[in-house]
Amino acid sequence: QVQLVESGGGLAQVGGSLRLSCAASGSAFSVDHAMGWIRQAPGKERQFVASMGRSGGIVMYADSVKGRFTISRDYAKNTVYLQMDSLKPEDMAVYFCVADPLLVVSTSSPYWGQGIQVAVSS
Repeated sequence: QVQLVESGGGLAQVGGSLRLSCAASGSAFSVDHAMGWIRQAPGKERQFVASMGRSGGIVMYADSVKGRFTISRDYAKNTVYLQMDSLKPEDMAVYFCVADPLLVVSTSSPYWGQGIQVAVSS
């Protein structure tokens, strides 16, 4: 199995920053897995945010976060990060850490964390 544990959410002001972390563990997890983030705002469908493949390859961002969010990984710690800058009210959502044996994560990925709340106040 794969366990994904998120941390770092909370409340930020518009224009502020937050950093999310997600640590992966479990016998089925591999550093070759893509790791990334999916978010879900109240009443809305889950939305892809960012993904990073093995060895830093295939980095992808949703258009809505390009230039503001940065995904990174520490492969030695099996951890993925999401640095969120210039936060907007529309970034408010539950953020899920996701892992996938494929090259990128998606809303169909098999492994999900429990989710962490990000709130943005104006």
